[in-house]
Amino acid sequence: MMRISIFRQFLALSLLALSAAAGAQTPSSAPPKLEKLDESGDAPITVTAPAEKKITEKREQGKVTEVKVTTGKSTYYVKPNTPAGSAVPGDLTGSANRGPQWKVMEFGPGKKKQDPKEQEAADNAPPPPAK
Repeated sequence: MMRISIFRQFLALSLLALSAAAGAQTPSSAPPKLEKLDESGDAPITVTAPAEKKITEKREQGKVTEVKVTTGKSTYYVKPNTPAGSAVPGDLTGSANRGPQWKVMEFGPGKKKQDPKEQEAADNAPPPPAK
């Protein structure tokens, strides 16, 4: 008898929850209005060819000691990680991976250097008239 009453209570609670959920999901009166987007303001897309890669390896006694990678105007160096002391590969300090390195102030495309005379003339030029 006890099992039937528990089952009936569970069934009654389930039906009550189901009817409450169905009542909460009534559709709204009107769907939201959509706005038309203006696509004329976008600039055209220009696709460029991928930059050419040049890889140069530096070896000493048959081992690679440095790799120079040039991609477009960016140049970086990759060096193997030499473990310190008695560390073996697989140890925490014996990892073979090492991050790439860039020379300071050489990351990214460089600026063209101006002729010193042109730079001096640009520095001494009068400011534009105010409007």
